[in-house]
Amino acid sequence: MKTLHKFFAITFVAVFVLSACSQQPAAPANLYEKIMQKGTMVVGTSADYPPFESKDADGNFVGFDMDVINEIGKEMGVKIEVQDMGFDVLITGLQQSKIDAVIASMSATPEREEQIDFTNSYFFGDQTFLAAKDSPITFTDPKEAAKYKIGVQSATTHDAWVTENLVKPGLMPAENVSYYDRADNAALDLQAGRVDLIFIDAAPATELADNMGLKVVLSGDITHTAGAAIGIPKGETELKDAMDKAIQKLTDNGFIQSAKEKWGAK
Repeated sequence: MKTLHKFFAITFVAVFVLSACSQQPAAPANLYEKIMQKGTMVVGTSADYPPFESKDADGNFVGFDMDVINEIGKEMGVKIEVQDMGFDVLITGLQQSKIDAVIASMSATPEREEQIDFTNSYFFGDQTFLAAKDSPITFTDPKEAAKYKIGVQSATTHDAWVTENLVKPGLMPAENVSYYDRADNAALDLQAGRVDLIFIDAAPATELADNMGLKVVLSGDITHTAGAAIGIPKGETELKDAMDKAIQKLTDNGFIQSAKEKWGAK
């Protein structure tokens, strides 16, 4: 009898263990599956760039990009967790799997596409040169900016444009370009007279001009970039497909246009 009881006990334990093992979820085959299993997508941004991304008085991430990524999260059925990082380390953070995606008014340039992949673009906008409010600087050709000291945010398309169009052709010395990890620090140096101009996107330029007493010198489609897109790790086609589907839906149903109008993104 004891042997029979022992047999049934062993059989019960074996069946229990096998049943428990069978209930374990399969290991995710790609980043999309990993995100869906966790129910959370970790997104990196550089929260110094209103109206695209910044923090409010309570420390909440707000702005056009934040509205877009949160709505994408709803479409995918996952929670969005935002991490604030310097713009120039966002791609590295993505490559090192510290974050799952990047949204930071980032253009899908050929140079960046060598390092990461991008979703379809969700925003197209202009770029602006800003000067101090009392500055006498005026010009209509962006290459005339080469006469002045220029501040740019590191690793941006503005940084690349100044390098390729002004420094490399010899129109201005490299030492006349100052690099910043945050756009607001560039604006502070502009106020203080340490640079004559800063070159950034049009919407943040308007915010800075209004809030810091600066003036627009020239605005337009100066860099001719492909538009802002969401960065994802190389080869994650399932994640790209899911996010592209969400972006298309938010474009078609008017959400993105409404968010642009809400935040004054242009």
